[in-house]
Amino acid sequence: MDKSQSRGGISRRSFVKGVLSAGAAVSVPWIVPSRARGAVAPSERINVAMIGVGRQGIHANLPPFLQSKDTQITAICDVDAWRIQQAVGRVNRHYGKSKPSGKYKGCRTTGDFREILARDDIDAVMISTPDHWHVPMAIAAVKAGKDVCCEKPLTLSIHEGRILADTVKRYGRVFRTDSEFRSHWYFHRTVELVRNGRIGKVHTIRAGVPRGDVACGPQPEMPTPKELDYDMWLGPAMPAPYTLHRVHTPKSFRRPGWMRVRDYCDGMITNWGTHLLDIAQWGNGTDRTGPVEVQATGVYPTDGLWNVLLSFDAQYKYADGVTMHYTMGKPFVRFEGDEGWIHAEYGKKPQYSSEALAKEQLGSDDQIRFPLRSEKLDFIECVKTRGQTLADAEVGHRTNSACHLAHISIMLGGQKLRWDPVAEVFIDNDAANRLTRRTAFRPPWTL
Repeated sequence: MDKSQSRGGISRRSFVKGVLSAGAAVSVPWIVPSRARGAVAPSERINVAMIGVGRQGIHANLPPFLQSKDTQITAICDVDAWRIQQAVGRVNRHYGKSKPSGKYKGCRTTGDFREILARDDIDAVMISTPDHWHVPMAIAAVKAGKDVCCEKPLTLSIHEGRILADTVKRYGRVFRTDSEFRSHWYFHRTVELVRNGRIGKVHTIRAGVPRGDVACGPQPEMPTPKELDYDMWLGPAMPAPYTLHRVHTPKSFRRPGWMRVRDYCDGMITNWGTHLLDIAQWGNGTDRTGPVEVQATGVYPTDGLWNVLLSFDAQYKYADGVTMHYTMGKPFVRFEGDEGWIHAEYGKKPQYSSEALAKEQLGSDDQIRFPLRSEKLDFIECVKTRGQTLADAEVGHRTNSACHLAHISIMLGGQKLRWDPVAEVFIDNDAANRLTRRTAFRPPWTL
């Protein structure tokens, strides 16, 4: 059977055309909508399907849903049969502990995510695939009536991010951009202090991400591992010969090569950038809009398979005059105001401009407060109540866009670009506007 065909005979190319044509507004008739969900009764568990169970899916995303009393993992999907086997084994062992027999066999498996979306008994999906699949899968899930928790970075372009955010709003689904950084107490405290004026008026933000992207020379074509449906893995990306460092190491959960190939991921500028710039935008109160100016420089590898940025340096300006400096080095966010500063680095206690600020406690008179809970709990609670998550599709899109803006400036040789965050277009720059859309799609991909 042609690997571009699903078990039901629906081609992948027909699928992506149907989901994403006409501005993502058309229906997909073969998908059966799930039951309409109002607020979930306390006794009702949310049926969750895992789409993608690679390194992040199995280590970070599967355990919280298994451990939650409010959710039940009912399906596992991946294009790698070995990874399916590993994930479903964990599910069966976990639920088997509560069975008199010690065994559980109620979790279904598939290599085709469309089979997940066609099932009426699945309420929500956790998407943990390579980045190039995030938007088409999330849009299809939303249209099928599923709530969506989706790994960051959400998108590979500004244009597809706008389509996703608008589609989620149109269909009224709960959506959580799956970054855990708003759940770290040190970033949470930093943002609440800044938003409540404890450092005065903010004038400068500094943010950074770790180094980690390296070069990899040209690679030979290799036989595709028998457990991998490589054509489905490629999905909307352009045809490319299989080689180990393009995808992931067989029978392993090590950091995959695709994270350094721009057809599937933009590298650290978005990968960790969507963690740290999310905190920067949140603290600045601009996580539903964006900067108005950007200028950035960066260094790409000169040759080889891995082609994401090796280093970069970006400067932004917001409409109120706040400037932001974003670079590669270490993961942190620093807010500087006219009355002090706070420096929050990943995994460390915040640093403060004064001892008094370090001891500052927020009280009942402070109006800007945010719930401190894990990203999975945030998603689960909002599925139950039909509330808005702390980082919904609009927030995820705007965070991604800030990263993309810098990348576009780099691709244009370091040009200073003016950006309209309302219309989401560059002002008087056709070349930059063309780069807000992805171009490396397999026909008939139509985003």
